[in-house]
Amino acid sequence: MNPPANGAESLVRTLLHGGVDVCFTNPGTSEMHFVAALDRIEGMRCVLGLFEGVVTGAADGYYRIAGRPACTLLHLGPGLANGLANLHNARKAGSGIVNVVGEHALDHVALDAPLTSDIEAVARPMSHWVHTSRSADAIAADGAQAVLEASRPPGRIATLVLPADTAWTPVSAGAAPDPLAGARLAEARRRAPVAADAVRAAAQALRGGAQTLLLLGGAALQPAGLELAGRIAAKTGCAVMSEFYTARLARGAGRVAAPRLPYAVDAAVKALAPYRRIVLVGTNRPVGFFAYPGKPGLLAPPDAELVSLASVGEDLDGALAALADACGAAAVAPAGVVQRAAAPVSVPTGRLTPDGIAAIVAARLPEQAIVVDEAVSTGRAFGAATATAAPHDWLTAMGGAIGFGLPVAVGAAIAAPQRKVLALEGDGSAMYTPQALWTIAREQLDVTVVVFANRAYQILRGELAGVGAGAPGPRATDMLTLDRPALDWVSLARGMGVEAVRIDELGAFDTALRDALGRRGPALIEAVL
Repeated sequence: MNPPANGAESLVRTLLHGGVDVCFTNPGTSEMHFVAALDRIEGMRCVLGLFEGVVTGAADGYYRIAGRPACTLLHLGPGLANGLANLHNARKAGSGIVNVVGEHALDHVALDAPLTSDIEAVARPMSHWVHTSRSADAIAADGAQAVLEASRPPGRIATLVLPADTAWTPVSAGAAPDPLAGARLAEARRRAPVAADAVRAAAQALRGGAQTLLLLGGAALQPAGLELAGRIAAKTGCAVMSEFYTARLARGAGRVAAPRLPYAVDAAVKALAPYRRIVLVGTNRPVGFFAYPGKPGLLAPPDAELVSLASVGEDLDGALAALADACGAAAVAPAGVVQRAAAPVSVPTGRLTPDGIAAIVAARLPEQAIVVDEAVSTGRAFGAATATAAPHDWLTAMGGAIGFGLPVAVGAAIAAPQRKVLALEGDGSAMYTPQALWTIAREQLDVTVVVFANRAYQILRGELAGVGAGAPGPRATDMLTLDRPALDWVSLARGMGVEAVRIDELGAFDTALRDALGRRGPALIEAVL
């Protein structure tokens, strides 16, 4: 193998050696030597996004399914800033990402050119690790550290700032080679074992039987963790739930059910009211998404004991296995295994309703589909109806920043090209990152998008009342509606290369969904509610 000619080539080789072989990219002038290095060196799949929020969201979706980091390539401080909302979502989801952010040449920064900014300051709130490379010779070590930091459980955001001259300067003949040894990477990825005291405390809490809840998050929501939770539930009589927002929740027939904690405060408080002890596994104490006048912020009963078995970055499967042993549940058949519902005799008909849509999605969802859920108000009713569908993964926006759904669908489809991706989108949310449709078309990704067109920020109508702000007047209504003109998602999709149809009743929705899910490639359904 020829040695790297410059810093940019050194960084590409380091990334590839660390298993980072997908780059979601939106480059500019400062990144051209890195672009050239990606062109010269084989092994990196480069995926262009037409907005940085698509780039960072795609990297989030990729990690959730692949379990290893991709890199992004972003242009200076403003390019990074455009991607921050989905980096926030990725951080909350525990997704590992290596951001490569171009910078002016080091001596050019002092001139305060128009695009000059404090890139490290922009990066820091959404990153776990931030570093600026200072020389071509140092970039191999810097890049290796970025990969290590991104790989630490559950997954972290590492931002490496790459000055243009660091990229274009030749690497010294005696410079140290890529130092990313496999043992170092394996150690970075290792999840810490859970303390025996935490296992004993959780086992003691579970002696409360039906008054005890296992509340799961993170990797505990994958099949192995769910099965262990089901065994513990069968032995102790405890209930099992998941946090409301989930980075990746295994659901459907054959899996142990972990119903999601409701989003709305009143419903969540009611769901948790029976429990005197709540054992937290890979999740934090349950709190309301927002504060509401006269309502609690902490959703658990005030007198409930909260017992933390393991944090999201620890060995959750090992913790649940140890807990099962401590409870005498290791050999017990799991409770709560979902049975596949019989296919409905007839498809629901009539106007589109959330319940009718959910029933059709449940009936048509393919085996091992990946559902990316940003359906917002329309999708609140989907959980129970889709619980008995074919086995699938359900991904939601852990950080709550809007515009996550379409980009995450891009990354998920690239991580698992053999699996169908179904993106459930609100029309308002989809308008934050519609450019992702172009990437879906360009890469010919197997993604079906359903846009629920209620012509409003419908969730905010409920929130206006929920915070006690009263009924909307004409100006408030204008800020909460998407009319004058109504969005035309069929034209928007076709303009970016995605075939699309518009439907307004359940029979037509069933036909359109069966057609889209029955073939490979991009498709969009605009469901007018």
